[in-house]
Amino acid sequence: MMPEELYDIIVVGAGPAGSTAAAYAAQAGASVLLIEKKKDVGVPLQCGGFLPHLDTLQELVPNAQLPYMLENIPAECIQTTSSVQRFIAPNGYSKEFEVDADAIDRRRFDKYLAKDAGRCGVDMMVGTNVLEVNGTSVNVDGVFGAHTIGAKVLIGADGPNSTIGRAKGLVREHDPMGTATAFEYELSGVDIDHDAVEMYFGKDYVPGGYAWIISQGGDTANIGVGIREVLFRNGLNARDYLERFMNKHPTASPKLVGASIVSVVSGLVPVGGAPKVTATKDTLIAGDAAGHIIATNGGGISTAMVGGKIAGQTAAEFLDGKCALQDYDERWRREMGLEIKTSIYVRKLMDNLMRSDSMMSAAIRMISSEQMKALQCGQLPDAVRKGLIKMNFGLK
Repeated sequence: MMPEELYDIIVVGAGPAGSTAAAYAAQAGASVLLIEKKKDVGVPLQCGGFLPHLDTLQELVPNAQLPYMLENIPAECIQTTSSVQRFIAPNGYSKEFEVDADAIDRRRFDKYLAKDAGRCGVDMMVGTNVLEVNGTSVNVDGVFGAHTIGAKVLIGADGPNSTIGRAKGLVREHDPMGTATAFEYELSGVDIDHDAVEMYFGKDYVPGGYAWIISQGGDTANIGVGIREVLFRNGLNARDYLERFMNKHPTASPKLVGASIVSVVSGLVPVGGAPKVTATKDTLIAGDAAGHIIATNGGGISTAMVGGKIAGQTAAEFLDGKCALQDYDERWRREMGLEIKTSIYVRKLMDNLMRSDSMMSAAIRMISSEQMKALQCGQLPDAVRKGLIKMNFGLK
């Protein structure tokens, strides 16, 4: 593709946030270029896809207006549907709550969103890297050659280590506990509960994090660990912890005996919250670049898309003279800032408890199923807050 020399908006990153931002901006009449470094959108996969149904997503961010793309997800993007989320404590005790959710094929889902943006009139350059940012112009190179392309607004939706964000000083404060590594296997030949998403805790397998088993239908599943590198022990890495979980966990490993690894997936998950500022006079960041993630569960598809929607709309309104670009900061925080901030607070309380398997097991036993669901949604019932604080105090 030969790009135009100047666009109203350049969006960098064709994940859920970027494609959503591009689509909404184009629908509002802006000329939009969407740049993606991968040659094939969604491939290679960098993170799995667990997506609750629409009513649960609305509970997750009750003040947000969810993007239309979440209303009717194509059947080919859905691998299977679950109805239960189950927590397994370090001592083997389990507790569950009802939640209807889909295991999403992220390769197909990300491509579905990018195609939707294309149908809205967005120009796309895949296989293209942003090498340099100069004001609102970008120097790029890739399968379509080297170009310098100008814009009136930049939107960075290019992940936790956003090139756009760094160029504009829109970065999070350094926090070693604020970034997790997600390392996953896609398996065939498993014998698991198809109706349940299982989350496992325990410092010998996932210190300061959790492991998961998510059915993908039939005898296939996604298993993985989410863990902070600062907590790795004895020279171990994320793959070592996943191998230990898969082969030695007393509850999980019997379900995975004889399984074959058909794909390896890894990526960074920003669980430290948003930068203090996510907008300048000419640039916005959204999705993982802006910390649009619920830290208690690592889920970020829906919140990234909400952030992308608001970014695309704000950029288009700014170009029409209807608002300042910096209004974006207040807009997205009004719709989901409280839930993201609360989830960070809960994550920090749980970080401390996870230092002790006995305390983590006690916490899971103490919290009711309804309260557990609330915590997963980034909410903090007062009774749970007092209980967790009391337990943390006992660890001092």
